[in-house]
Amino acid sequence: MQMPDARRVRAAVVAAVLAAASVAGPAAANATAQEVTAFVGATVIDGTGAPARNDHTVVVRGDRIEAVGPRAAVAVPRGARVVDAAGRFLLPGFVDTNVHVSLYGAGETFVRYEHDNARLVREAAQLHLKYGMTTIRDSYGSLLPLVQVRDEIERGQTVGPRMLVAGNIVGWGGPYSVTFSLQRQESLTLWQEQINDFITQGSGEELLEMTPEELRTAIRAYLDKGPDFIKYGGTGHFSDPLMIGFSPRAQEVLVEEAHARGLVAETHSTSREGLRLSVLAGLDLIQHPEVLDDTIPDDLARLVAERGVICSILSNTITGEAWQEHLKEQSKREGEEKKEESEIEQRNRRVKTSRELRKERAARGEGMEVRRRNAEKLIRAGCVTTPSTDNYLGSAPEFRREPKKANQEAGIGTIIAIEGLVELGMTPMEAITAATLNGARASRMEEELGTVEVGKVADLILLDADPLADIANIRKLGVVMRGGRIVDTNALPLDPVWFGKGMSLAPDGR
Repeated sequence: MQMPDARRVRAAVVAAVLAAASVAGPAAANATAQEVTAFVGATVIDGTGAPARNDHTVVVRGDRIEAVGPRAAVAVPRGARVVDAAGRFLLPGFVDTNVHVSLYGAGETFVRYEHDNARLVREAAQLHLKYGMTTIRDSYGSLLPLVQVRDEIERGQTVGPRMLVAGNIVGWGGPYSVTFSLQRQESLTLWQEQINDFITQGSGEELLEMTPEELRTAIRAYLDKGPDFIKYGGTGHFSDPLMIGFSPRAQEVLVEEAHARGLVAETHSTSREGLRLSVLAGLDLIQHPEVLDDTIPDDLARLVAERGVICSILSNTITGEAWQEHLKEQSKREGEEKKEESEIEQRNRRVKTSRELRKERAARGEGMEVRRRNAEKLIRAGCVTTPSTDNYLGSAPEFRREPKKANQEAGIGTIIAIEGLVELGMTPMEAITAATLNGARASRMEEELGTVEVGKVADLILLDADPLADIANIRKLGVVMRGGRIVDTNALPLDPVWFGKGMSLAPDGR
């Protein structure tokens, strides 16, 4: 897939800037454009799915990979910085295809930290980089601070992963709306209405009422504000039952306008028929395709696979500790259900309403079981899969009753998601490919990123243990290189707001 012209121009500008100023921080500001680094003796897992290659040397000049080959065949250039990689494992940097690194709601948190929104974006982005995420795709949030920080990183003004941002989910009305949070408009305060407008930037619920011609004009105006891709609401968010959002013709317009600018079009569609309509519209990526009202039909799974639509799966929420907690609760519920009813309870029993039955199914965690089955089914069908997390800022620490779970934190949450793909049926090699090459495909940057190959951008990670032997070894991170510069991960985040500077990379993410 060819990189769009606009993206090529931006990449060239960024390469020139990063050649003069390191992404590793102020200490590396004097690095020259031709700085050379050689990883010597590494086992290379190149991201293509090819077998690992032992005792290799990888030479990086500037921001690009200059040479890859056996140690005996690749000379280390004079004056190069040499990284002893013997017994270690060199991979492309990871990509999380669904994060949320800005403030976009959370009431009192937004009020208190609204002026710090860009600082919080930088902090969360740097936490992703700290754990080896060299590219992140932010699929919902505050477009203006997201664009600001994205561009600062590209200009080399601050440290961070490559950021691709969508801003609003097109067709949704912001965090205090019917489409996002089931909030009726007549109950909103002026502040809530203003926050909705700040998030939507003219791409909210009013687009649902437009003709295709009107929609085409509106989405062009939104794209002019600088998002890197379009994510639209094929269905509602939390509504029960789920409502389909845009008509088939309207969805085709959204996809056409994204493609006209060389951008990815993706959807949030969480009913089976809503998802089918979105796939038929010609989109490129589905966010959390496993999150559906019921088991995905066989023919729909085949359609997704045949069309090569990328499946950005929230594997962090249906595997690992989250899944074990579900099984524990399920066992507890089954024990309680075995208790015999008393005579009074039997006499007073009545037919339950449909709403009560839906609530009971939700309380039993049936939705999580459906999501896990769907994820496994999509993987078995051969769908192009990437790890994603829905990691979010959420409420400030001082407003939380309970600490946020690790699987929803920036950085460590993606590590958990990659591990989760193996639990869902992938081999470690397949999970690594999903997090590297497939992530680059989701970004429409596979010609630039995602593999350890000559000519590619040098976004690399060096692990201290073999992830093919145990996928959990992706936690044993030794070196992160972003755009040819080794990142001082110990210094991240550089300007802490909610998190401590020099956070540990302990296995549990704390």
